[in-house]
Amino acid sequence: MGKRWLFWIATAACVGGVFFGVTGEGQAEPKAERGDAARGKTLFARNCAGCHGPEGGGDGYRLLGPDPANLTSPSTRQKSDAELLKTIHDGKPNMPAWKGNLSEKQSRDVLAYVRTLAK
Repeated sequence: MGKRWLFWIATAACVGGVFFGVTGEGQAEPKAERGDAARGKTLFARNCAGCHGPEGGGDGYRLLGPDPANLTSPSTRQKSDAELLKTIHDGKPNMPAWKGNLSEKQSRDVLAYVRTLAK
């Protein structure tokens, strides 16, 4: 009786997993939370436009060293969200790290706005 009961429980679990997608194998990763481009535009104007320019063309204030990135370029469009968030978070040689000034949500908002520039 005990083995038969276990067999039916295991069978039900497997069938349930197939029909309802509760097995771990083949599950898609959860989508990252998307930012709000309107909020990102405000944050961009306040924190980024000075160097990247008001339209993100890299035509803002220039320091010694590499020019600010042109955020409207195809190369920006080709970068993954993770790459761009890492740049926002950690900075670049002439770009400050924003991890201390922007929350994760604010960084995603800026990214959402930057994605509208690269179209």
